[in-house]
Amino acid sequence: MKLDGFGIFVEDMAVMVRFYRDVLGFEIKEDENTTNVFLEKDGILFLLYRRSDFEKMTNRSFHYAKAVNGHYEVALSVENYAAVDLAFQEVVSKGASPVLKPTTEEWGQRTCYIADPEGNLIEIGSFNQ
Repeated sequence: MKLDGFGIFVEDMAVMVRFYRDVLGFEIKEDENTTNVFLEKDGILFLLYRRSDFEKMTNRSFHYAKAVNGHYEVALSVENYAAVDLAFQEVVSKGASPVLKPTTEEWGQRTCYIADPEGNLIEIGSFNQ
């Protein structure tokens, strides 16, 4: 099997599409009001599934995390330490919720965390000084 992409289940499709497109720069491939929205970032498929539509399709209900949650992260890389700081400032100014300000970890990575409007964690980092 080959990894084709990954997806998250969302409550408010329009809000989430605007966040990933306008704040993080993902390329949108579908209308924001469809059941499944296909976004692309650096050649990787990223899918947003409307929760209610997925539950209807599978004929079952699911439990979802509320607020900022630690179930997984979306990891984005930038070219160097300075770009981590710049990216953090930029996405927070566009509406991302700050979780961890840029910091250099003992393993040599400069990293920071933000959350999308539904509380999913997004890491922005670099190992290059």
